[in-house]
Amino acid sequence: MTKNTALLAQLAALVVVIVLIALVPGYFEIFTVMQLTLFASMAVLALSLAFIWGFGGILSFGQTAFFGLGAYAYAVAAINFQDSTPAIACAILVPALFAVALGYFTFYGRISDVYFGVITLTVTLILFNVANSTSGQEYHIGDAQLGGFNGMPAVPTFNAPFDPSTPLYPEQGWYVTAGALVAVYILLRVLLAGRFGRIVVAVKENETRASLLGYDPRLIKLVAFTIGGAIAGLAGALYVNWGAFISPNAFSLSLSAEIIIWVTVGGLGTLIGPVIGAVLIEYIVSSIGSQQVVNANLVLGAVLLFFVLLLRRGLVPSLQLVVVELWHRARRAPRPKAEPSAAATPAGSK
Repeated sequence: MTKNTALLAQLAALVVVIVLIALVPGYFEIFTVMQLTLFASMAVLALSLAFIWGFGGILSFGQTAFFGLGAYAYAVAAINFQDSTPAIACAILVPALFAVALGYFTFYGRISDVYFGVITLTVTLILFNVANSTSGQEYHIGDAQLGGFNGMPAVPTFNAPFDPSTPLYPEQGWYVTAGALVAVYILLRVLLAGRFGRIVVAVKENETRASLLGYDPRLIKLVAFTIGGAIAGLAGALYVNWGAFISPNAFSLSLSAEIIIWVTVGGLGTLIGPVIGAVLIEYIVSSIGSQQVVNANLVLGAVLLFFVLLLRRGLVPSLQLVVVELWHRARRAPRPKAEPSAAATPAGSK
């Protein structure tokens, strides 16, 4: 498959996705639209780990730390400003700054990959316990009561830009969330196709070789980690807009594990794969949650074992291999020889 053909296929797929996003509110009831909004926000969270792990080689066991920080930053800012526009900016900026601080001490401290995973996991546990311990009236930021384990209810949802008097309806919230998902996906694709993206992949493949070429692997990892933290924070803001509520469960270890499962199922080293994995797994979890026969965690464990043991590449890379193989077979297939016509038959031959 040529590059031009692949590019045309991607553009066609993008147009189809945009059309489907536009048609969703008109063809589905409000409950389904809200559920799809949740799936889209989780897909943005999946993209944050897909980028830093699949392309940067940075496995973070605590991606929910940035997700929760973004959610709480949005909730606090939205309550104090009564406007979602600066609140969204805070939801992106606060986790990004936290990622800069955490990444600086870990990457420049030459912490190994194993210990980095342990550190991110520990940070998530610390934030979870801190958020749970803020249940008193004295724990507030401006007019926003943190609420402890009870969470923060009645958080203002999205409104028109710089116009708090015009809140967005759930259908409009779907457009914002799905649009953010498409925008983040396109930005990451453009970033990875550029010079910085190639350097990120080079550092992942061989840090020593990248340093000999004049690049600082620590700085490259820090920038990539910060981008992932900012995207996770945006996902936190989208999640709060979905339910107008946030609690310390945003920092939960179960969600951290689910993010890793999304990326593993969809396919490491791709962007569309984790999106598909997040939507698929979240749909399975929500479907199981409506009945009490099967435990959702048991199903997630079985799915993870299946993909780790039998389908290690994930859904999208495995499907790509099948498509490429069929393409090559079709091109190598011998063309049938044309039989000679009656006019071309020599005279007197039978």
